Amino acid sequence: VQLQASGGGLVQPGRSLRLSCAASRRIYSSYVLGWFRQAPGKEREFVAAIRWGVGSTYYADSVKGRFTISRDSARNTVYLQIDNLKPEDTAVYYCAISFSYSTMQNEYKFWGQGTQVTVSS
Repeated sequence: VQLQASGGGLVQPGRSLRLSCAASRRIYSSYVLGWFRQAPGKEREFVAAIRWGVGSTYYADSVKGRFTISRDSARNTVYLQIDNLKPEDTAVYYCAISFSYSTMQNEYKFWGQGTQVTVSS
């Protein structure tokens, strides 16, 4: 399955952004869709995940309250809503698929190409 991430851009602090990640085919209910991000000079880190079938969501502590992950099963698309953007949110954001829930990137088998989010005034 191929993943196409989009929605990034240059945004002022305090604004919101919604990232999208569309899959090339149907996502099975057992799959977990995750979002990761990699800031300049830092390791890629887990941001959020959603169990495709039941819709259970998981977040890194650092983004709870500002990030919301959701899905549209009909469109095979997962979203990441980011509110009250901060400069430290600047990163390349990646979506990925795992066969089970994990915060570890090596558990995710399919990756999108990433979309750049830059938060700056």
